[in-house]
This record gives sequence, structure tokens and C-alpha cells, in this order.
Amino acid sequence: MLMMPAIMGFMRAYPEIPLDLDFTDRLVDVIDEGFDAVIRTGEARDNRLMMRRAGRFTHRIVASPDCLAARGTPATPADLLGHACHHHKYPSTGRLERWPLILDGRDIDLNLPVASVASTLGPQIFLADEGFGLVCLPHYAVRAQLRRGSPVSVLDEHLRESGAFHMLWPASRHPSPEVAAFVSFMAGHLLREPQAMPCRGTATVDDQRRS
Repeated sequence: MLMMPAIMGFMRAYPEIPLDLDFTDRLVDVIDEGFDAVIRTGEARDNRLMMRRAGRFTHRIVASPDCLAARGTPATPADLLGHACHHHKYPSTGRLERWPLILDGRDIDLNLPVASVASTLGPQIFLADEGFGLVCLPHYAVRAQLRRGSPVSVLDEHLRESGAFHMLWPASRHPSPEVAAFVSFMAGHLLREPQAMPCRGTATVDDQRRS
């Protein structure tokens, strides 16, 4: 829902560059596992890697209109304590992702109810849309649903900008023209609204690389 529009745009812009794509929620070792480039949330803490930001994103707390009609629409973060809350956990650590709540401009940390836990976003979107409670998701993951009107977002003014994507690649070697093109394109297009990209063929391929 996020990666593929940008990747398809890259494929249209550089049709002669083959891609070996590996989608995973685990924290890969970029160098030891032989990746040319990876896209990751958070900051890199490895001095063997180069990093370029690919954009920041916000979150939305969403629920179905029927759920809010039955349980009430939260007006303050504290109102979440009376709702079923569905959480995302980090696959690498098993820890629950913190909802980036603020009150009067300051971060707050509430002990929210835990109705369910999932390691990917898809089940949470489904639960929210079907009226099972509230979920906190990156805006890009639910923007299409929000446009359709279900689910709907609440407490937008109580969420801080909290996420960022970064492009990472090994610092030990100069990136090939293909990798450099991929990093530059994805950094500029990853969080843009999906759009058609013009076709052009300007790159030459020497080998097939993982990106």
C-alpha cells in the first residue's frame, strides 16, 4: 500500500533496471545479508551504513462510524481508556508500538487497553473498519479508507509527527549507478501521493541487484 506505488514509478522511469525485492518486517543486516539498499523506519545506528531520509509521516487514530456512535467519540486522549484499542507490536522485539499522543504540546504515555495485538497493519485496518475498536496507524496506511469515510479519524490534534523512513546502503563501497538512482528516486517519491510516472529508458543494467 505504500512501497509499490513508488516502486512502480521507479520501474516506469528506469525500465532497464531489474529489481530483486524482499518485503519483511524483521530488522535485516544490510551488509551481512547482501542488500544493496533498504527502506526502514527509524534511525540507523550502524556506522557501516549511509543514510538518506525519505520523508516523515504522521499517524491517525481511526475507528468506524458505527463504533463511535455506540461507544462515543473520544474528545481527549484520556477518553481512549474507555475504548477497545488494538495495537501493533514490533516483530523484532515483541514490544507494543507507543501511540504518539500529546496534550498541551507535551508527550503523554497512557496505559491504553489492549484488545488485540498484531505484527502487521492489515489486521488492524480490518478490525477498525469492522467496528471492533480504535487503532493507531500511519496515515499512509489508511488514507484511502479515510477518503471513503470509513473508518474515520479522531484526536488528530493530539498526535505528533512521529515517523520517518530512511534509505540505507553500505558505506564501505561506492553505490552503483543503479543503486544511486533507486535511492534518489525512492527518497523523493516514497511518501508522495500515488501518481502515474512517465516512461523513460536511460539506465544500463550490468547485473541484477537486491533493493
